[in-house]
This record gives sequence, C-alpha cells and structure tokens, in this order.
Amino acid sequence: MRALRKLTAGPGLELVDIPEPSCGDKDVKIRVLRAGLCGTDLHLEAYDEWAASAMQVPQTIGHEFYGEVVEVGADVEHVAVGDRVSGEGHVVCGTCRNCRAGRKHMCINTVGIGVNRDGAFADYVVIPATNAWVHGPDIEPDLGAIFDPLGNATHTALQWPVVGEDVVITGAGPIGVLAAAIVRHAGARRVVVSDLSDLRLSLARAAGADVVVNVGRGETLAQAQERLGMREGFDIGLEMSGAPAALESMIGNLNHGAKVALLGLPKAPYPIDWGHVITRMITLKGIYGREMFETWYLMGAMLASSPQLRTAATSVITHRFAAEEWQDAFEATRSGECGKVVLDWS
Repeated sequence: MRALRKLTAGPGLELVDIPEPSCGDKDVKIRVLRAGLCGTDLHLEAYDEWAASAMQVPQTIGHEFYGEVVEVGADVEHVAVGDRVSGEGHVVCGTCRNCRAGRKHMCINTVGIGVNRDGAFADYVVIPATNAWVHGPDIEPDLGAIFDPLGNATHTALQWPVVGEDVVITGAGPIGVLAAAIVRHAGARRVVVSDLSDLRLSLARAAGADVVVNVGRGETLAQAQERLGMREGFDIGLEMSGAPAALESMIGNLNHGAKVALLGLPKAPYPIDWGHVITRMITLKGIYGREMFETWYLMGAMLASSPQLRTAATSVITHRFAAEEWQDAFEATRSGECGKVVLDWS
C-alpha cells in the first residue's frame, strides 16, 4: 500500500510502498478515504525537538481520517465490515486511575495514532476497535475526516455554559473557526475572534463571529468591545493560537470571574501576569484532545440538529489534494493562508 512515512530521523517525509498492516483480534482495519492535515503533522514532518522525542522511526503519520472498515478482529462485535468510521486518535491504557474512573481523555499512558504509532496517511490503517467511531450515511467523507479537530473545538468551546455569554476566541485556525460556530450554536451572546490572517478571519465571520480582529494590523480586542457596546470584559475566553501575545491580550480584556480554556500549544514557556489572573479571579483550564466519547456524541447531536453548524464545519475545508500531492498540501497548511486541508486517499 501507499504510505506517507518518516523513514529517517530528520526533516522530510516520503510516499512509499509498504505491506498492508495486519488486524489484531481487538482491532479494525480501515481503508482510508480522506485524511486531514494539522499542525502536529507539520511538526512531525519538520522533525523538531518534540517530534524527535515522540516518533518511532520509521513511522507513518496522520491522525485525522475517515474510511471504510474492511476487516474486523475476532473479538470485535460492535464494528462491522462496511461501516464508515472516523478514528479517535488517542489510544489509552484502560488501567490507569483516570481510565478506570471514566476519564480516558486524561490517561497518563496515551499513545497517539500517527504520532507514537503508525497513522492514517496511508491506504490502510489499523486501530483498536474501541477507537472507531461509526458514522451514519449522512456524514460525507470530507466532514468525517475532520471529526478529530471538530472534537477539539467542541471539547474546548463547551467547557462552560456559554448561553448569554460574551466569548472571545484568539486564533482563527480551523479549530478556532469551528469553536466560533459551536459557541454561536450553543447560545453565546457575542462572539469575537482574533487572528493575523484575513482569510481565516473571513471564515470565522462566516461561522458566526460578530466581530473579527486582525491584530497584525493593530486592531485590538478593546476596540471590538467598543464596537459591540460592551461595558464589561468577556466572560469566556478560548485560546487556540499558542501565541503569548494572544493570551496576554485575552486576559487583559476579560471580566472578573471569567473562564479561559487553553488549547493552543506554545512553542516555549512564557510569562503570565498572575496578579491580574488572581485579582480578577480568572479560571484557566488546559484542554487536550476530546472526551472519550462524550464529545463524539455531542458532535453528532449538534450536526444532526443544526444545518448551520454543519455548513460551517464543512466550509472550514478550503483545500483538497490527492495523496500524491502531499507536498503541496503541507505547503498550503504551512502558509497559514488556508482553512482545513484534506488529502484524498480514495
């Protein structure tokens, strides 16, 4: 089969032919139809310090995907050949304290598909059957391929009730745009999104943002509050960029008692004005991945009940490439002038 792999410990990837993976007794084998690119894949391709510590070379990358089940293990009963599925990208141990308490998304032994084991940038991928999310016939392949980032957005956006709240989102990448659509669907009063890219901000506006802020042109969150007639700061903050300046600006524009969910991963440690956080009684919460599998149920329910949210989710995909065009796909993702980029493996 074709597979996009890291063959040596250094920058770069190669599209090569390798044997198809075998399916274990508790696994499912999936014919990949679509796969999405994300920032993690850029880190793995570049083989930075984090990637070097995480990967097992040689290794196939890719963790956002949709495909058809072609084989199930002998012990698998809830997934069948022919099912169309997405994959939960975090394989958990099932035996640590958090797993046994029903908090699998906090497993201390998590292994990432396409990060710590062979992934989905290939014709076939094998995953534990418990990680397969079976779709109904109404989910098209492109939408199924972005259920992983949609899950990140859902988990982050719904950390706290947003009905009637003023929400600020820093970072209009695909997950930030999806989060804007979700908080709008969930009843937020005002939604403001900031970024450096006009293209991405246009996606955020289409997804439901009331005001978008291009910080690269000197626009500020304070100005956005003025435009909206806000007398107090934002109630909820969703930090999606990993940029120190973004969090600093967000904290400076929050109401007393505001709550912040942090999904964006920074490149390095940076200072925070803890006096501001403490005296304004701000709650900061780190988010990683999705809740298994409550977030997946929430995604399915929201998409089924909201045509607007479904349209917004699909519109986040701005670029589509054949698998053989993977270099162009990576370049588009790296440019930042795009929404979601999807590879067609069919």
